Amino acid sequence: ATLNLPELRTMDGLALVLRGFTNPQVPHPEGQLNPQRDLELIETELLLSDLTVASGRLERLAKELPKHRTPELEREKQVLERCLAFLEEGRPLRELALTPEEERVLKGFTFLTRKPLLLILNADEAEASNLPQALARWGLQELGSRPRVAVTAVCASLEEEISRLAAEDQEAFLKELGLPDRALSRVLEKAYALLGQISFFTVGEDECRAWSIPQGTTAVKAAGVIHSDFERGFIRAEVVRWDELLACGSLAVCRSKALLRQEGKDYVVQDGDVITFKFNV
Repeated sequence: ATLNLPELRTMDGLALVLRGFTNPQVPHPEGQLNPQRDLELIETELLLSDLTVASGRLERLAKELPKHRTPELEREKQVLERCLAFLEEGRPLRELALTPEEERVLKGFTFLTRKPLLLILNADEAEASNLPQALARWGLQELGSRPRVAVTAVCASLEEEISRLAAEDQEAFLKELGLPDRALSRVLEKAYALLGQISFFTVGEDECRAWSIPQGTTAVKAAGVIHSDFERGFIRAEVVRWDELLACGSLAVCRSKALLRQEGKDYVVQDGDVITFKFNV
């Protein structure tokens, strides 16, 4: 299938599902299974697209610089030349070490091979109880050590079967297979870590909501994710861990057990925090 490259450029990261299952009714377009080959085919298409972008911009700079030479354009040219040389070696830009300043220069180009990449092997049902073995069989496990790459495995056909079961039966089935949780949980965990994201929660009388923020976000900035008034009039944050709230059953019980912490605007929000923001505008 043809990749929609313009749409991919708008994404924060890319998730690539690689086929690792056999099914005579769904023949592989290439005739046989080989997730490594499939990955290389797609990476090549992304790399060629980035090559076109980098070389095209350098051609325009070659015409522009003699007429309007500035330090900014000179710096852009230097960084793009590094990128072009790297791409011409057949290497994705996510493996290129860049300074924060160089990252800023490249930000507007949205290079596809610079984006974090999550590889998801869709394994055979026969390997569902040992997904690490499936990854190892296809030589994918070690790819997770590459810069800005994460690897996981799922068995989509089995997940479909599990989804049809009652909730209590799902847990028993997962335990029987030796799986700790559903595939979606594992994929989300990998994606969040790869993108440097965490979640915090807000709890109301009839609603619990998760909010995604970058790692290292302070309480006052997290408040602004919910509403600008929360950030502008921030007073403090009442914080409790999600597992402590679950064990207590309510914020009132958490308060009675002195589990609610009072945190200021510089508090760095942790993954799984349940926060009540106090503000005044």
